[in-house]
Amino acid sequence: MSKILHADDCADIRELTKMSLEILGGFKLLQCTNGQETLDQAEKFNPDLILMDVMMPVKDGPTAVRKLRQISVFSYTPVVFMTAKASSVDVERLKDEFKADVITKPFDPTALPDQLRSIWEKLAI
Repeated sequence: MSKILHADDCADIRELTKMSLEILGGFKLLQCTNGQETLDQAEKFNPDLILMDVMMPVKDGPTAVRKLRQISVFSYTPVVFMTAKASSVDVERLKDEFKADVITKPFDPTALPDQLRSIWEKLAI
């Protein structure tokens, strides 16, 4: 895994994630500000993993992932949702519907690269 597509509407979260994944993790990262931008950029970037905020303007994370799953190249691309509003019911619904994993905010930026590597190994087909 070398390329991660990250979508989050919060500039501070994007910056923290960028430092974590590029500097600490050594990943190539493309960041988007909403689900629609993610859909527009995904095929050009061809990520190994998608890291997606749940609640965003224009198009939320789950809606964008549903659309991505309709594109054959992304049918099985591992997805990790990030959310601040994570009840156990919401987390299980996201995991079940999308065969994804969930990281809750706030997250530990020093642990994020290894966390994503571990999730990728578990979800990658």
